Amino acid sequence: MIIFGIDPGLATTGYGVIKTKIKSQKIELIDFGCIITKSEFSDDKRLEKIYKELKKIVKKHKPAKIAVEELFFAKNVKTALKVGEARGVILLVAREVKVPVFEFTPLEVKLAITGYGRASKQQMQKMIKNLLGLKEIPKPDDVADALAVAICCANTLIYS
Repeated sequence: MIIFGIDPGLATTGYGVIKTKIKSQKIELIDFGCIITKSEFSDDKRLEKIYKELKKIVKKHKPAKIAVEELFFAKNVKTALKVGEARGVILLVAREVKVPVFEFTPLEVKLAITGYGRASKQQMQKMIKNLLGLKEIPKPDDVADALAVAICCANTLIYS
């Protein structure tokens, strides 16, 4: 089963695509990266870019599930609204391609990846590197976060 994990953001939307075999509990990395939009463009243009890029990735990998990080807490209201807009685009793409969406809070993701809901970003990144057998921690942070969301979704499916 292919799972498409997404860490939403207006400036940077991280994504990670994994393949999991539920019976063997094996997880394999397929693809990862970032959709980056420039701040000099209008928000609608930036959201359109995220939309188009997500559609390309979905078309290429044909995921069975889309996992997205929920907006759980934000210190900056303006940032929270922008992330919410990006999440809306993600949900729209999922709806259009008829792929079910699974949403996870950062606490749920940390718990699924490290076994500790208050794990640091560094602990999370090291676990992602280890779980996927990578030589280096995926960069930028948004990519590691997206892969963590995808693995969290896989774990939820495997252990439910």
